[in-house]
Amino acid sequence: MPASPPLRVVQWATGALGRYALRSLITRPEFELAGVLVYDPDKAGRDAGEIVGLPATGVTCTDDVEHVLALDADCVLHMPLPAAYFGGDPTTDVETICALLASGKNVITTTGFVYPPCYGPGLVERLEAACRAGGTSLHGTGINPGFMSDLLPLALTGLSSRIDHIFVRESSDFRGHPSRQTVVDLVGFTLSPKDYAAAVRPFRAFQRALFAESVQLVASALGVALDEVEESDEFELAAEEFEIAAGVVRSGTVCASHWTFSGLVRGRPFMTVECVYKADAAKVRRWPDPGFTVHVEGVPQMMLSVEEISHGLAGAAAHAVNAVAAVCAAPPGVRTVLDLPLTTGRGTVRLS
Repeated sequence: MPASPPLRVVQWATGALGRYALRSLITRPEFELAGVLVYDPDKAGRDAGEIVGLPATGVTCTDDVEHVLALDADCVLHMPLPAAYFGGDPTTDVETICALLASGKNVITTTGFVYPPCYGPGLVERLEAACRAGGTSLHGTGINPGFMSDLLPLALTGLSSRIDHIFVRESSDFRGHPSRQTVVDLVGFTLSPKDYAAAVRPFRAFQRALFAESVQLVASALGVALDEVEESDEFELAAEEFEIAAGVVRSGTVCASHWTFSGLVRGRPFMTVECVYKADAAKVRRWPDPGFTVHVEGVPQMMLSVEEISHGLAGAAAHAVNAVAAVCAAPPGVRTVLDLPLTTGRGTVRLS
């Protein structure tokens, strides 16, 4: 049988996460890079290969949204920082995604949308209408949510005869994260407690919405109706000055945060997700070390630990890239992880 033609994919945004995805689109033969949308004016007009340290591709980066909407492409990897991160109108992301879907391009996004029904039938119908107009599908994904706090625990529950509680913990080390915009402006590290309280407000709203999607997705898949999803958070101050990739953390400034999201049924947690973020895990002893943990409490009891993911951004990007073929082949509509076949690694296999 003749080989299938490569899928034409647009990379939307080339921040720390988007650059990992862009490298895959350029180097993997099953894809053809159709276009690149950038936000940084210094990247506009440059060859896509140049901005990720690869040979020229012949594809020029653009900041012209209308140009990207007019492109002939099978899929868009939509990876900007969500508008809600900056206190902007959250519907901006919805409008962009709907425009891409209606233009005939499938969309895989890392800005949420892991479980849109969480926001009610109005948003779902708006997204579905755009999918019908373009004959396309939408899929929200990432590493957490998108894998660790939803797909992985659901896979484990396949061994359960009774489920009492699901617990997921992520602990992440931001020491080598290159984006000051993410580490300082969004997560709030290096800020004084007063500045942190103001700066983290939009991030808190986004986190609450994002992990509520994940918790609701798992509960829905297991036939459990949650009464609410409760959120709490706290932070830790640095005892000494130290340097990370995104800047200098001075003594007395925020160096770690701890978030808890609990899906409650009659006041009791059915699923709990904890997120621990550390500016430098070697300097912050409070809270667990980096890694992921999943507990399924019931019959049988199960615990799975992933002690380290060396490049979390690479994992998040790969999970999105590896879903492209499945999303393009899916019927039009909003697609969660429950609607797609299990995606496995499609990158270069090295045996030595």
